[in-house]
Amino acid sequence: MSETAISAIVDGGEAKAGPPLAPALAPMGVNISQIIAEINKQTAGFKGVKVPVKVFVDKGTKAWRIEVGFPATSELIKKELGLEKGRKGGGEEPKVVGDLKIEQAIKVAKAKAAGTLAKGTKAAVSEVIGTCVSMGITVNGQDAKLVKKDVDAGKYDAVLVG
Repeated sequence: MSETAISAIVDGGEAKAGPPLAPALAPMGVNISQIIAEINKQTAGFKGVKVPVKVFVDKGTKAWRIEVGFPATSELIKKELGLEKGRKGGGEEPKVVGDLKIEQAIKVAKAKAAGTLAKGTKAAVSEVIGTCVSMGITVNGQDAKLVKKDVDAGKYDAVLVG
C-alpha cells in the first residue's frame, strides 16, 4: 500500500474544492467533491474556525481516509470572542483586544480536550488562559497571567468541577 498524505488548514464545515486541496488531490484521480463533503461533515462542529486536516490517498486503489486535527487554542478563543485576530504585539496596537470569561475558558478547554496533553480540566483551562496572555486577552477583566496563577492555586476549583 503506497499512501500519500496531504495536509491542509480548512475552514471548519466550509472547505471548498479549490486550493489547497484540489490541486494536490486532482493528480491522484480521486473524487474531490466526495472528499470535500466528508471533510465538511467531519469539521462541521468547528464552523468558523481554521482546522487542520490530513487526507490519505492510496495511490493504487484510490481509497482515501481523512484525519481531522484540533484547531489551535487561539482559533477557538478568537471564535468565542468574535475576534478576527489577537494582538500582534508592540507598536500602535491596543494592549488588550478582548476579555474572556472563566466560563468561556472552560468551554474552550472542553472543546480542545481530546487534542491536548493537559491532565484534567484545571490544567486545560490553565493552558487556555496562558494562550490569552500572548493574544492580548484579559480573563474576567484581569491580566490573564494573574488569573492563570489563581487557577493553578485552586481559586477557581469550584467552577472547574461544576
